[in-house]
Amino acid sequence: MVFKDFPLSFHENAQKAAEAARCVKDQKEDAGYFQMHDKLFLNQDSLSIENYKKWAKELGANSATFDSCLDSGKYRQAVLDDLKYGQSVGVQGTPSFFINGKQISGAQPYEAFKTAFDAELA
Repeated sequence: MVFKDFPLSFHENAQKAAEAARCVKDQKEDAGYFQMHDKLFLNQDSLSIENYKKWAKELGANSATFDSCLDSGKYRQAVLDDLKYGQSVGVQGTPSFFINGKQISGAQPYEAFKTAFDAELA
């Protein structure tokens, strides 16, 4: 499984939120990335630089190191590169999934994925 960032252009906080998750990953590895990712999605109505910094600390990241990472834009280009890649393969929104190159767009029920996996395994 490969996870890519796709910050939607109309969502003013998406770019920095994606960067924040990567900054946590610097200190807390993949598990930290997904903990921050989950925190961001659970708190979509209160996304802000101030909260990213607060949540990173709550997750056990070193505040000074995280703040420096986020403030510097260390992952700005990497997140933009993920966005460009997604656009190049036809992603127009989130979530989007690819199973052996076949796209499943949007929030789908389990059955949609089961059907796709069963077809690939047949």
